[in-house]
Amino acid sequence: MVIIAVMTSCMSITAQTKQNDMVLNKQQQSMVAIACLEAKGDLDNLSKAIDCGLDNGLTVNQIKEALSQLYAYTGFPRSLNGLGTLQKVIAEREKVGKATVEGKDADPMTKDYNALKQGTEVQTQLCGGTPFNYTFAPATDYYLKAHLFGDIFARNTLTHAERELVTVSALSGIEGVDPQLTSHVAGARNMGLSDAEIKSIPEVLASSVGITEAARCRKAIAKVFSEQIDERQFAIDNNVGIADSPYPIGNPNTGYAQYFIGNSYLAPMEAEKGGVINVTFEPGCRNNWHIHHKQVQVLICVAGRGWYQEWGKPAIELKPGVVIAIPAEMKHWHGAAKDSWMQHLTYHTNVQEGASNEWCEPVVDEVYDKLK
Repeated sequence: MVIIAVMTSCMSITAQTKQNDMVLNKQQQSMVAIACLEAKGDLDNLSKAIDCGLDNGLTVNQIKEALSQLYAYTGFPRSLNGLGTLQKVIAEREKVGKATVEGKDADPMTKDYNALKQGTEVQTQLCGGTPFNYTFAPATDYYLKAHLFGDIFARNTLTHAERELVTVSALSGIEGVDPQLTSHVAGARNMGLSDAEIKSIPEVLASSVGITEAARCRKAIAKVFSEQIDERQFAIDNNVGIADSPYPIGNPNTGYAQYFIGNSYLAPMEAEKGGVINVTFEPGCRNNWHIHHKQVQVLICVAGRGWYQEWGKPAIELKPGVVIAIPAEMKHWHGAAKDSWMQHLTYHTNVQEGASNEWCEPVVDEVYDKLK
């Protein structure tokens, strides 16, 4: 069974802290959860995380500052929704008499404050001392320097290190921003977060948000710290590709294990009544070349990433929503990618009298390893 972790109270973070001697303090842990849940748009759990954060000593202005900053990374809609959630939590706490500390707001800017100059200096520090100039889009370059790293970072409600903690946590909650996440992990180091603090972020994400977000963060950290990752084992351990899947994994596919490389699992979904079967492949798992005689097999990929290949033809990438109708008598194979689990639903149609399966040779590493 795949378990998706969500925070239901402050107890989940506190228990994890005691168990693993967490380096991040309670306020930092709460900020990690708040930032990532804002990025995901999970307002129900964001509300709980904010309430927990206030109990753990965060001030209203600190949370407000983090949610405001995040518009530059997650967009105004998510930022505004986050701020609205904060308002609701404050109102609910007032109703029940829970103390809420407003906290200190940012100091006014000095008369000689120059947003572009300040932002350029901050951005250069974040980039490890190397100036960054986005000449392709000068207007965007100006916004980054003068507004984000200037006006926003100049507000001293949060330190620069705290802002990077917020940014790394938020980007861990967004699919498809790996370059930016990796860049900000390095930036967090440059802005003052210790290596131990950075390496504790995925642990908080796993206990307070989900293992998908934690795995995404771990991978970026490993890249910045030049740590080698066994992609296949990493994907297995972190349920990459299926952590959020609503489909059951089922039981080990022992009956057909001799025709598979790696582990697969079967979850019949009322198959005896004509329903489909959900097949789950662990990373690197694939079945042998095989032929369905006198019947058509249909594959519907529902989670993760994998491959389907017909004899003598290029492989087709399987991603959620891809449907393959395999003609009868066609020699083929299918399975997971090396770095992701894969689930597909399957059923047979146009089944004729005498239908059968013929299992052939394995898909050797020389063939499989060429697939990217």
